Amino acid sequence: MTELVHLEAADGVATITLDSPHNKNALSQQLTGELLEQLEAAGADDAVRVIVIRSALEVFCSGADLSEATTIGMGVGAQRMVDVQRAIVANPKPVLARVAGPVRAGGIGIVAAADISVAGAESTFALTEVRLGLAAATISLTVMPRLHDRAASYTFLTGNGFDGLEAARLGLVTLTVPDADLDDAVESVLESLLKGVPQGLRETKKLLNRELLADIDARGKDLAELSASLFGSPAAQEAMLAFLNRRKS
Repeated sequence: MTELVHLEAADGVATITLDSPHNKNALSQQLTGELLEQLEAAGADDAVRVIVIRSALEVFCSGADLSEATTIGMGVGAQRMVDVQRAIVANPKPVLARVAGPVRAGGIGIVAAADISVAGAESTFALTEVRLGLAAATISLTVMPRLHDRAASYTFLTGNGFDGLEAARLGLVTLTVPDADLDDAVESVLESLLKGVPQGLRETKKLLNRELLADIDARGKDLAELSASLFGSPAAQEAMLAFLNRRKS
């Protein structure tokens, strides 16, 4: 089986790369399973001080794997999305997301869970669940705390897309830069993070994420069950199959 998530570590930085070109980094059981394994490995490596999540593709993440959702169901997949967000939030190392290209639905949960997210201005985002008879249930755990004021209602209910500049204005990402400057911006943030003493980084991250982590633990299971039930509903199955058929044609 081809590895879909790669881990490389050098100079105190662990880089976790999503690389599933056949489905544009959709959150399949294999991809989320490997992502959890790599996050655990990076978090346990004493030589690693910071973790970067990025994509090897022009797409950061296309959201849930609808092919799996319409065949084997999302009982495992929905809980995995809770687990992935928790693994990022609870990781003892700061997690930085390097965001380029489209980010859809569940992929936005990864961006929101990261401690710092740096996006290219031409990146695009959309919480498209509502258009498929779904709700952004599991990722609401991390997305809603990041968004300013009434932004959650607008983005969750309309499903409308927005670019990297708007994502920063709404609070979803930390910083947006021209795409040509993305790697330099990521490097600059990494340089600052690497100046932190590991204990200081670890304890500061605990302080910042204490309430978010408690909320994930309190509500994650219920939201995963809600998400799985919505994915399995006739209305969502019909909408997802129609979407997949349009994409094939």
